Amino acid sequence: MDSTTTVARLPCDEQTARRLAAFLGESLDTDNAACAAFEGDDGRWHVAIHFRAAPHEAQLRALVKVAAGEVAAHSLTIEPLAAADWVAQSLADLKPIRVGRFLIHGAHDRARLRANDTGIEIEAALAFGTGHHGTTRGCLTALNMLTKRRRLRHVLDIGTGSGILAIASAKALQARIVASDIDRQAVGVARLNSRLNRVASLVVFAHAAGTRAREIVAGAPYQLIFANILLLPLTRLAVPLRNLVAPGGRIVLSGLLPSHANAALSVYRAQGLALECRITLDNWVTLVMRRKRSRRSG
Repeated sequence: MDSTTTVARLPCDEQTARRLAAFLGESLDTDNAACAAFEGDDGRWHVAIHFRAAPHEAQLRALVKVAAGEVAAHSLTIEPLAAADWVAQSLADLKPIRVGRFLIHGAHDRARLRANDTGIEIEAALAFGTGHHGTTRGCLTALNMLTKRRRLRHVLDIGTGSGILAIASAKALQARIVASDIDRQAVGVARLNSRLNRVASLVVFAHAAGTRAREIVAGAPYQLIFANILLLPLTRLAVPLRNLVAPGGRIVLSGLLPSHANAALSVYRAQGLALECRITLDNWVTLVMRRKRSRRSG
């Protein structure tokens, strides 16, 4: 058996690092690759992509070129790495991410939690999202904003990934959360993370494509829905999500590039939802949409 894995590295500026890590995170097979952007001890930003199996070099460089340009594609270094806990190593240098009250961290950064922090610990060996992605941080920003205004008791997280949004909602609201993902392995990862964060009793997980799973239907109507996916599935889900959200409830749409945001807005406005807030982080857009109350509901 091959005793090495492969790592690709690129030093760059912070904006490029975040953009490239987000793009590769969406483009690469997560069963084979873990991608991270982080600030090194030298003050420079770096992108590191760890692969279980050696990547196709030309294809990888082509992806880097799309996201960061030709110079970055040529500057990318690819080399074998001695076998280790490859995902943990790829994430070990990541600093904790703070979004309002939330601090997303690994086990090695527990000591950084402050008295009033809501800590979300993500197991480094499970690379389904670490909170560094602008889409996740946009959703957490929306959650911070919405929980200041009202008590939310029914929350749905579509495309839960590592479970960060479901865990954050459970901790902030002490409410019942339903979380689903089309990827069975991601559901397993999210469930483990919910146990690690001691909110497993509050979160119901479902392996589901779309919104027809029994667990999802049973929890409706929802006062808050997170849909952190991409434009095409967001478009397809507009009608069912509108039917699942309560009058006056919010749908947080994320996974959108700036060029896609207006298309998503148009589709959801056609379903009677109004834009309440637009959040842009690392060239990703998060939209907070509110379902209008009918005159009968007051």
